[in-house]
Amino acid sequence: MVASANKRSWQSLVKSLTWMVIGAFLAAFSVKNILAPNHLIDGGVIGVSMIISSLLGSNYFSIAFTVLTIPFLILSYRLIRKNFFVMMGIAMILFAGFALFLGEFSEHFYGTDLEVIVLGGVILGIGAGMVIRSGACLDGTEIVAIIINRRKGFTIGQVVLAINAVIFVVYGMLFDWHSALKSLMIYFIAYKTMDSVIMGLDELKSVMIITKKTKSVGAAVMEQMGLGLTVMYGRGGYSGQDREILYVIVERLDLTELKDVILREDPEAFIAVEDLHEVIYGKAMHPTKKRRVRKKMRARRQ
Repeated sequence: MVASANKRSWQSLVKSLTWMVIGAFLAAFSVKNILAPNHLIDGGVIGVSMIISSLLGSNYFSIAFTVLTIPFLILSYRLIRKNFFVMMGIAMILFAGFALFLGEFSEHFYGTDLEVIVLGGVILGIGAGMVIRSGACLDGTEIVAIIINRRKGFTIGQVVLAINAVIFVVYGMLFDWHSALKSLMIYFIAYKTMDSVIMGLDELKSVMIITKKTKSVGAAVMEQMGLGLTVMYGRGGYSGQDREILYVIVERLDLTELKDVILREDPEAFIAVEDLHEVIYGKAMHPTKKRRVRKKMRARRQ
């Protein structure tokens, strides 16, 4: 049992480090080979480092990024987790190393404004998202945002947006407002791409079903769709009656069919649907595998 747990922990560590290496490389490639040659920047510590390198020289980027990230590393060690501190330190070294290498030994990408904005933002977002999925981050401003959120109540998104707004305004005042505006577009594209990488492309929904026909609805969901469900117990706030509540996790593509199955069994059923950012299955069956099981069940019936 202990050996198996250790094996899983090592496999998880190797997987995280692999994601981190690839993510750091992609982020560095976007910054050094797409954004910087076209006089564009990212937000956060990377953006400030790019402004400094624009003033002092491109060779100063990795130095500026490392120096500016050290205080955030210290904050992460004191206020977050020791594991996060270690992973963030590794990510910082990888990103700075890749940026130094790519700046010296690789070709730069030039294109139309649309090509640069979309390609740079997508690659940067994928890289940053992979680093975050590995358990680290490249932007120390998120750590400041977490601290302010705990003490002042502002959301992390509000703090990060305010910091980045200041960075883009400063860049526009020092250099060019058109470049600052294009950099802001890249930031939003990277942010949305990063969210997709972190949360995954499989859009999962949680569905809560309140019905008087729990047995027939539950049986239909399991038999016709091949989905598992959980039965929870609640009480009506107005009626005070005890009742069963069905809870189902389903992929977005199967949501319409699920609603049809439920309403076919009970036209008066109450259905509440919510987005799920992440689901940890362990050894349980993933919805995509359940679809295969469902197809096999239908094939046998035919």
